[in-house]
Amino acid sequence: MQLRRTLLAFCALASFAGATAAQTYPTRPITIVVGSSPGSATDGLARAVGNEVTRLTGQAVVVENRAGAMGGIAAQTVARAKPDGYTLFMTTNTTQAANPHLMKTLPYDPIKDFTPITLLTKGYQLLVVNPKVKANNVAELVALAKKEPGKLAYGSGSSSARVAAELFQQMTGTEMNHVPYKANPPAVVDLVAGQTDLMIVDLPASLPHVRSGKLRALGISGPKPSPLFPNVPPIAASLPGYEAGYWNALYAPANTPQPVVQRIGQIVHQALAAQSVRQVVEQSGQEIALSSAEELGRFQLAELDRWGKIIRTAGIEQE
Repeated sequence: MQLRRTLLAFCALASFAGATAAQTYPTRPITIVVGSSPGSATDGLARAVGNEVTRLTGQAVVVENRAGAMGGIAAQTVARAKPDGYTLFMTTNTTQAANPHLMKTLPYDPIKDFTPITLLTKGYQLLVVNPKVKANNVAELVALAKKEPGKLAYGSGSSSARVAAELFQQMTGTEMNHVPYKANPPAVVDLVAGQTDLMIVDLPASLPHVRSGKLRALGISGPKPSPLFPNVPPIAASLPGYEAGYWNALYAPANTPQPVVQRIGQIVHQALAAQSVRQVVEQSGQEIALSSAEELGRFQLAELDRWGKIIRTAGIEQE
């Protein structure tokens, strides 16, 4: 009986401490860890949200880029951080839904090591080729790939880019060489330089190169054209049923007090309502998709199952 009273008292004290921390949060700078290099969609979103959080709270927000291992380095960093709300993880389906099916061993658990805060955005990708590739549309690219199996090379620096290309190959019956990168921006640099031939990649990483003519856009991975590229048709127009999207979400380390999690969610939702943040989201070809912490948790479990099915169907072996 005494032990039960002690445990109840401890739980009450912990709950009170969490509520008190939430009332004053934040009292010092916040770090948002991102698993990609500068220039990616997630990095741009983190910086836009960070700037607005600083405006709202008066506290500095530092965006820390830890690219590598398909976001695994960043995930491990946050998983080991103190669960006090001052180290956050802005990430994608790569770390939270796809990596468990792509890697034999992970340095983190996508469910047990994190506390969900909120879903942020959803988006689609652009199929782009180096101008040296003699294809002006999806049908011509498929014909070229079938004519010379294994000759074309595609890069990827995220699971979204990798799975999108693998799904494309599976649905078209083509065979291309995969060149892995730590993040999408350096993969795009090599694509522009002609080291690879094509990618299916997030719009922020490819958009300036398409506009400058250094890359040619053949299709969008969503069900309809992007407002940024109204003349670029969906890949599904030539390949019925094709769709490959991605999402961004915010997490804290496991065991972060729920009152603090709720407070962070409130602040971030306010930040995403700002015109400056919405503009960044729209310019990256994404759309805002907010949620509660509980909704994100359920969404992630469903996505973990969905991505597993896509990866197994595509025949991608664990590395």
